[in-house]
Amino acid sequence: MTRKLKKIVLTGAAGRLGSYLREPLANMCETLVSTDIAEQPATLYPGETYKQADLASFDAMMEVIEGAEMVVHMGAFVDEGPFEQLLGPNFVGSYNVWEAAYRHGVRRVVYASSIHAVGMYPKNEFIGTDVPHRPDTFYGLAKCFTEDLGRMYWEKRGLESVHMRILSCAQVNNARALGSWLSYDDLIQLVTRCIDTPVTGFAIIYGVSDNDRAPVDNANAHFIGYRPKDNAEVFAEEVLENEPPMDPQDPSHMRHGGPFAGVDLGNSGLANMNVIDDSKKS
Repeated sequence: MTRKLKKIVLTGAAGRLGSYLREPLANMCETLVSTDIAEQPATLYPGETYKQADLASFDAMMEVIEGAEMVVHMGAFVDEGPFEQLLGPNFVGSYNVWEAAYRHGVRRVVYASSIHAVGMYPKNEFIGTDVPHRPDTFYGLAKCFTEDLGRMYWEKRGLESVHMRILSCAQVNNARALGSWLSYDDLIQLVTRCIDTPVTGFAIIYGVSDNDRAPVDNANAHFIGYRPKDNAEVFAEEVLENEPPMDPQDPSHMRHGGPFAGVDLGNSGLANMNVIDDSKKS
């Protein structure tokens, strides 16, 4: 039986993905501290406590992370926007999490990075975890910054981190998602493997299910033991029947970042996506 950790911290716990991670993470540790800038959810799981806190506050992160063995850092402003809007939560917030984790002797940070760190690669290029950064937005740039931050803290300070480049963890209702889908069950497996793998150093892994049309290669991250079970192909017939043909001249269709690759810097990418809020209700 896997040893229960004493304390895990989950940032972004009030978000859609965080809502699916709270219960399994609570089962992995004696104490789960869930945190978000939003108010506390209506109910908490056994062993879970909640702390309302701002990622941009170093003092708040120092308080929340004290005593943790692992931090699962899902918190961020989750869209493209003006640089000034992302600076606090997505850039400064990452520094605050890593510096607080280092000062408190945390073993590993598991981070929700994104395909948008490499979102300007052409969709017909099958890319691995070792390709140079190629962000599609300020949002993607923040993911590049945090990946580099994590590598630096590993190489200079010995703080492990795994950076999950999530493609699209939402209902499959468009053609792009046939390749990019990460199911909630596979998300939970991915985060679990990132936590219970004995040694990771600094690592990058794509967060994607076992889709026939997946456009990325996780061969270099095989050691983490993530073996996705779900496949978006089960939705293909319905999606393709209702979706018009994609335009090979449209960056939204031809780049890995999808709609984020097609917007002007500072403009919402989510505004061009039909993301359904199916957050888990605790």
